[in-house]
Amino acid sequence: MQPPRRAPLLRALRHRNYRLFFSGQSVSLVGTWITRIATSWLVYRLTGSALLLGIVGFCGQIPTLLLAPLSGVIVDRSNRHRILVATQVLSMLQSLALAVLALAGIITVAEILALQVAQGIINAFDTPARQAFVIEMVEERGDLPNAIALNSSMVTGSRIIGPTIGGILIAASSEGWCFLVDAISYIAVIASLLAMRLPDTSATSRARGSALEELREGVRYVSGFVPARTVLLLLALVSTMGMPYVVLMPAVASRILHGGPHTLGFLMTASGAGALAGAMYLAARPSVLGLGRAIAVATMTFGVGLAAFALSHTLWLSLLLLPIAGGGFMVQTASTNTILQTIVDERLRGRVMAFYAMAFLGTAPIGSLVAGVVASRIGVPMTIFFGGLACVAGGAWFTLRLPKLRAMIRPIYVERGILPAAADAEAPAI
Repeated sequence: MQPPRRAPLLRALRHRNYRLFFSGQSVSLVGTWITRIATSWLVYRLTGSALLLGIVGFCGQIPTLLLAPLSGVIVDRSNRHRILVATQVLSMLQSLALAVLALAGIITVAEILALQVAQGIINAFDTPARQAFVIEMVEERGDLPNAIALNSSMVTGSRIIGPTIGGILIAASSEGWCFLVDAISYIAVIASLLAMRLPDTSATSRARGSALEELREGVRYVSGFVPARTVLLLLALVSTMGMPYVVLMPAVASRILHGGPHTLGFLMTASGAGALAGAMYLAARPSVLGLGRAIAVATMTFGVGLAAFALSHTLWLSLLLLPIAGGGFMVQTASTNTILQTIVDERLRGRVMAFYAMAFLGTAPIGSLVAGVVASRIGVPMTIFFGGLACVAGGAWFTLRLPKLRAMIRPIYVERGILPAAADAEAPAI
């Protein structure tokens, strides 16, 4: 028996529209991560409060939780390309507003919170549109998993570069210059979107009934289809309990490791390096088969790495542990995205990816707020530690559910040609 053929690592880039998107978004996301680290550091510098770090995270992401079901309906009924152009322009203006206020030296925490809410509203529409639009940029369905993995590598690559640049800019000048660089970086992705050649079908309305009925249909699908419901519940758990460590990172850099913005940049870069390795692993896989086991292992790996990081009090050990957590988180989230994209009906894609955005980004503000409150009571390290343990428990629960999920997904993959009809019944569908 011959070994499975290794698929080209960058095969999705042969599609022109996706190649444009990948190049433009790569530049823009570096700017986004520069702004994220600058915002956290600015708030912590102004207040010294771990609680306010949690509140900032809450304000930036709670709109996704509240608006995602509605935005999913709009994405399914509208031109996704035009939605993305609009959201990128609005995001550029939001970063520009941050830059003007910060460079003028008049920015307040209240203004930061208000602009975070504004960006959160933009992201509530941008995220499901971006995820659903991938299928329109990649004509061959077999390249879809690779495109999703490359998207993840693009995000994580920016996590390595962005925080490092942000730390240098903050130390050399101020947070305001970080925001200005981010605003300028949006030009790249806007230009790439405008340069795309899309078929006429991309501009047709996808509306089939009332918006309320389409919303109900999406809720029924996600809540009633066990594989989708299970992977989304696990993602929501990981995002709520595990991801607040990012929001608390300035406190770790300052209080626990006794560093400054450079230390924060190093920590974020270490996590991003692990995530990039995880994304490259997914991009090199030839198909989606076996991703269920990857989700289970990655979730528990993320939890263990996070718990160990919480107990570290030295920079070198923290830098060794964070790549483990970053890699586990990336494999878990990107694999969930891939499975959802390959099992969902096309007419429901926008709505399902909106629920993905809710589970991934929308639940994070609750976790950030709770983490900020808990950290003020029991300390930052113990807050991160218990979040890691919760992720380990979630991975164990998913492992127990995996045989049932494989049995339910198998007929879908056979119908769509992902899994041969004559495949061994014991072979994993996911």
